[in-house]
Amino acid sequence: MHGKHIFIYSEALNENGYPPQCPFDTSRATRALETAESMGLLAGDDREVVAPVRLTREALEGFHTAEYLNGIEAAAAGNLDPYEGLMMGLGTPDCPVWPGMMSYLTLATGASVTGARWLIDGKAKIAFNPSGGLHHAHAGQASGFCYINDLVLAANTFRAAGKRVLFFDIDVHHGDGVQKAFYGCRDVMTVSMHESGHTLFPGTGFVQELGEGEGMGYSVNVPLPVGTYDAAYRRAFERAALPLIKAYDPDVIIMELGMDTLSGDPLAHLHLTNNTPADIVDTIVGLGKPILATGGGGYHLEHTVRAWALCWGVLCGDHADHADAMLGMGGVMMENTDWFGGLRDRVLLSDAGRRDEVDTAVDAIITEVKRTLFPLHGI
Repeated sequence: MHGKHIFIYSEALNENGYPPQCPFDTSRATRALETAESMGLLAGDDREVVAPVRLTREALEGFHTAEYLNGIEAAAAGNLDPYEGLMMGLGTPDCPVWPGMMSYLTLATGASVTGARWLIDGKAKIAFNPSGGLHHAHAGQASGFCYINDLVLAANTFRAAGKRVLFFDIDVHHGDGVQKAFYGCRDVMTVSMHESGHTLFPGTGFVQELGEGEGMGYSVNVPLPVGTYDAAYRRAFERAALPLIKAYDPDVIIMELGMDTLSGDPLAHLHLTNNTPADIVDTIVGLGKPILATGGGGYHLEHTVRAWALCWGVLCGDHADHADAMLGMGGVMMENTDWFGGLRDRVLLSDAGRRDEVDTAVDAIITEVKRTLFPLHGI
């Protein structure tokens, strides 16, 4: 598969972003780009920084209701009744309203559709939009820092081109908006690995949410317990999620790379190093499909920026060169996983006393996914 690796970004994304008191920091994309550049991860003829194309009102109405879009525009202008706004999820602590918000949102979400078009046209094989991944937005409601659902709009762009889509979400929060949009479809499989809805917003994403009608079995959820650490997460991925992804055999993959799974994130309770998302990205790249990767959550700024820069490098295949260089040193430094330009985390030991409890819960989830979903796909 030929084509470029494109990093979708423009300086205009630094304007009209979320208010400073909001935990969703829109500077993360700029910082990830700067980190990748400083590490030499944007050098080469196969890499390109591509400016996003802003979404039109007509494009937005491909998923969102006209009433809701009118509501966002009115709210931004200070003209929406507060009660009506709250009915649409606007003006809450999670989804504040600010002047110029539509200007930012149509560009940040347009970046994912831009990536989808590059992939469809065969001009790129990998596209990364760190400003995207707004998976909680519903057709007529804002939720969880998300207003316009770029992931649904990108998936619909692929569907219109006749592509079967895998949406794979590794954000710590369940990708409820995307799941709901495609709950009755079989040309989009949604797979979400996340902290259990028993302990985290949005309170959904249980294994029993399988899809409906012809979409039965095409909604896959792997809810994980508080304290899930690297090895347990990878086991859940390899034994529960990956076999279903391979069985579905999509034409194209959308991957939401929220980094709020990382240890120390202030809004969640998992215990991963950035080695886990990087290794999972590597496995997904190995499937040989075109990939649209996006950002998402991640509320510890430095951890998120480093992890996105690392995952960009993995998407481009750079990590393989570093691994070869390390092996060439005779394994002298192999006990230190802080390689790849200083982006990879060192290995963390699991919280003392939690490992057995986490392992038991994770193994139970794997068993439940295998029992309920594998037979529907002939596994």
